[in-house]
Amino acid sequence: MSVLTKIATATRARIAHEKTLLPLAELQARLSETRQPQDFAAHFSQPGFQVIAEVKLASPSQGDIAPQLSPTEVAADYLRHGATALSVLTEPEFFKGQLDYLSTIRAAQPQAPLLMKDFILDPYQLYQARIAGADACLLIVAMLESSVLKELHAQALALGLTPLVEVHNAEELTQAASLKPRLLGVNNRDLKTLKTRLETSKELAPLAPAGVPLICESGLVTGQDLKQAQSWGYHGFLIGTSLMRTGQPGQALAHLLKEAHHA
Repeated sequence: MSVLTKIATATRARIAHEKTLLPLAELQARLSETRQPQDFAAHFSQPGFQVIAEVKLASPSQGDIAPQLSPTEVAADYLRHGATALSVLTEPEFFKGQLDYLSTIRAAQPQAPLLMKDFILDPYQLYQARIAGADACLLIVAMLESSVLKELHAQALALGLTPLVEVHNAEELTQAASLKPRLLGVNNRDLKTLKTRLETSKELAPLAPAGVPLICESGLVTGQDLKQAQSWGYHGFLIGTSLMRTGQPGQALAHLLKEAHHA
């Protein structure tokens, strides 16, 4: 069983349980009390080093990364040191995330562009994202049947969320392009081996639909990596592990951006 299959199974069980605690109708009723999401994609319309810095305590490939850090403090640290936006892990079993991390960061950072990083399989999760204060959500093509992907993409847009549609190969990219996405992410991680390969971003960039901002995800470690990906046409960079594991993610981000500008 692949790690993605394990995550999907756990996610379905989690959502089923959460629906019993807070039915969809109650979530929907809370929408009127929440802020309107901002246009997340607009932050990536221009070339540059626009980093989506990730609040990530653990992962299946790395285990514990920075369990000692406070997500709210990490978020503030990232923003002080040049992050364009934040990605907040909310998946609890494999990534040790929590939905509360997202809502707490939103309360502390009312203006910050926030992406809810989770494995979205059910429209219920989109409502959770909105209520918690997200501006954007992740839709992973590899996890979703074509009809479900289309439904979730449309529902996210209807709720004012920007879907970051994530692909790993050319076949998934073709499927993603049919949605006319506002934001497209290329993940360099091989889902079978969990190893990263930056060349994936190089190979897929020419196949992407024109005019859609591209986000390079996973395996970005050095300023040279960012500079290289920028030369391939990427406007945004989602970075988590390499920053978090330093124990001083904000300073690590500042160093990375400085390195990229001088690469």
